[in-house]
Amino acid sequence: MQVQDHVAVVTGGASGLGEGCIRALVKESMKVSILDLAEERGEKLASELGDTVIFCRTDVTDEISAQDAIDTTVRTFGAIHVAINCAGVGDSSKVLRKEGPMSMEHFTRVVQINLMGTMNVIRLAAEKMLENQPNEDGEKGVIVNTASIAAFEGRVGQAAYSASKAAIIGMTLPIAREFAEYGIRVMTISPGLFDTPLAASVPKKAVEVLNKALNFPNRPGKPFEFADLVKQIIENPMLNGSTIRLDGALRVPAK
Repeated sequence: MQVQDHVAVVTGGASGLGEGCIRALVKESMKVSILDLAEERGEKLASELGDTVIFCRTDVTDEISAQDAIDTTVRTFGAIHVAINCAGVGDSSKVLRKEGPMSMEHFTRVVQINLMGTMNVIRLAAEKMLENQPNEDGEKGVIVNTASIAAFEGRVGQAAYSASKAAIIGMTLPIAREFAEYGIRVMTISPGLFDTPLAASVPKKAVEVLNKALNFPNRPGKPFEFADLVKQIIENPMLNGSTIRLDGALRVPAK
């Protein structure tokens, strides 16, 4: 699917990987809707990038909030061709702590945002994609989800985070198989250490361990490098039903 003159929704688009995608896609003449709770940052970014970008204050875990954002996007730009799910949290907690067992509230919150929020936007965006005119391959839409290498190599304290990201990977193929008859592709990216606000919230000791485990390039990834892969996924119709690691060969140690 070509990027030019099409419409994307990007969750978590006010910062980090989502912002990187928005900036890259706008340069390619794509219209973009920012779905995020960070109202000040989102409005500022939309204002900076011009009339082809709107901001919709969105709680991806809330059905009504997400539906309103999807509907607003269609009213404004006429369609949705691409959905990019970057919204997520990386809160960590050991299962057994000095204070007692991990709270189920913590586990539920992480899964609710990372996994349930992703599914919420997938289902609502895909419904709108059904209305699109297919291209020469019969393609109507593309969905790109964000997992993490923690899905494969979660560190101590990442049980909830790793579970939520592994589930995103696990549902990629079955959704892609289901959506094949509609001409909608589904892909997932599992990034390693990237220079984002989420990474900035990681404890200093953990960052030091990850930095030592970096291979090549010997630095965190940049949001524009994530965006480059998203753009390739959108444009390459053979990319479907799979998860791509984007990590510079980083393999995460246990502690």
